[in-house]
Amino acid sequence: MKKLLFLPFLFVGIVQATTLTLQESIEKTLQNYPDAQSLQLKIKQSKLAYRSSLARYLPQVNLDAQYNLTQTYIFPFNGKFNTKDDTGWNVGVNLKQKVWDFSKTTSQIKASQLDREIAKLSLLDFQALLAYKVKSLYKLMVVQREAITVREQDLKAKKAYYAQAQALVKQGLKTSADASRFLSALYSAQDALAIAHANYEKAKNTLSLYTGEDIDANVTLDNAQLQENFLKSTEIQKKILAKNYALQIEQKNIQKNKLLQKSARAEHYGSIDVVASYHRLNTLNTYDSSLAGITLNIPLYSGGRISAQAQKAALASQIAKEQTRSKELAIKDELAKLLLDIQRYNTTIEAKKAQRDAAKETKEVLDGRYKEGLATYIEVLDATSLLLNAKLGLLEAYYSRSLSIDRIIYLEGKI
Repeated sequence: MKKLLFLPFLFVGIVQATTLTLQESIEKTLQNYPDAQSLQLKIKQSKLAYRSSLARYLPQVNLDAQYNLTQTYIFPFNGKFNTKDDTGWNVGVNLKQKVWDFSKTTSQIKASQLDREIAKLSLLDFQALLAYKVKSLYKLMVVQREAITVREQDLKAKKAYYAQAQALVKQGLKTSADASRFLSALYSAQDALAIAHANYEKAKNTLSLYTGEDIDANVTLDNAQLQENFLKSTEIQKKILAKNYALQIEQKNIQKNKLLQKSARAEHYGSIDVVASYHRLNTLNTYDSSLAGITLNIPLYSGGRISAQAQKAALASQIAKEQTRSKELAIKDELAKLLLDIQRYNTTIEAKKAQRDAAKETKEVLDGRYKEGLATYIEVLDATSLLLNAKLGLLEAYYSRSLSIDRIIYLEGKI
């Protein structure tokens, strides 16, 4: 008896454990999806690149050593130069500290910092896009689950019609054509139900791959996600243009290319460096050598390499500006269409609701008339089809409106 009492509690615990929320699906996907992980690594990579460029400000110290198996030495003796072949070696430390390079290094470091910011924005943009895809999959599961319910109700009704038609045929009140037509409709309903099950499984399997976890066949979903509505704001376009990650990335690219152009131009002027070294030499004689001074290095001819780099950076900056303008136009156009779609779906939803209610009443009347022999099987099937299409159309309108809303959320850079 105690075991039997325990079973209901165990069953409740199992049912609660199979609930899957939209937020949970998004979080699991962001943690599991490979491209999200690769972008995280790119952020680390950009941080290391920034540290590498920042190191150019610091002193560069090198240790060098050389050993010569044979070397010719020249030395004067009695007004003449004499030579001698002997071994030799030297060990030393060299130091070079950049003093001024006309902002070449500073510009490169700032450009590297922008690369790091671009990597972060790219990750945020991908996460927002991934969340949008998860929302579409999750809501598609909700729609297909509801569609399965509607199809099951339709199949049940078709079975009842067919059984009723068979009984009326036996009584001589209907012809075999009635039964055959209902049987055909029954087969069509079975096929439609199988398609709905397949579509649901496809969405479930894809979402399972995204989250990296198996999803139970009887998982509980949040149907309220489809009821989400959108309150249009006069500032929505301004907010999106200010917060959209793709636009922010292009703006960062413009700034970066301007800095690279400045860096390339500065290379024309060379650099001023402090140098110092200390060496221990053993070449016929053993002695120490030290050096400390300032060097000026001005490139006089580089084969056009420096000018080409500056022009390349300038063109890249112009390209980034045009790409930014292009994306702004594309976003404005997409937003306008999405807002119009939402408005249209709102009208469709209200129309489908009214159509569903009217079709339901019509079907109930025709069901009674058919039993009395006052309506044909064609009228009954037409009324059943009209109700079915209204229910499925309402689900589709809810789903399409929800996707449009989610797309606007993505454009605004929200997860």
